[in-house]
Amino acid sequence: MTSTETTKWRTDGVTIVRGGLLQDAMAGSGRATAFNFSGAGGEETSGKIWVGTVTMAPGTKTGVHHHGRHEVAIYVVRGRSRIRWGEQLEFMADVGPGDFAYFTPFVPHQEVNLDNNAPLDFVVVRTDSEGIAVRVDVEPVAQPERVY
Repeated sequence: MTSTETTKWRTDGVTIVRGGLLQDAMAGSGRATAFNFSGAGGEETSGKIWVGTVTMAPGTKTGVHHHGRHEVAIYVVRGRSRIRWGEQLEFMADVGPGDFAYFTPFVPHQEVNLDNNAPLDFVVVRTDSEGIAVRVDVEPVAQPERVY
């Protein structure tokens, strides 16, 4: 290894994103990008992975949506969420701190913050950096089937 490579690695080898910066970035939108990977030099993943955080306000829910051809995984950091999915949101599962959830491409879904007094925090990993979120107009079933 040359000293030039060592020097480059010092500044480019590892990137640290401090939580405080993400919190500041989320102030307006409730979302912040931790890593976008586009242009990061990885031939296989460049522009194909997004890692970030999402905070949902107490008692709120997302609109019904899907992420197109992309896969999405979430890790629950804080709070409890009900995830509904399917053509009419006919399936559901509740998740809490330490739980992961994976969404296949094109699956309509909705996240609900079950706590009316505290925010819900996720770490999100998507197989894109495009931010695809397609709104879906559905009439949800009244009583979804609990799957997990």
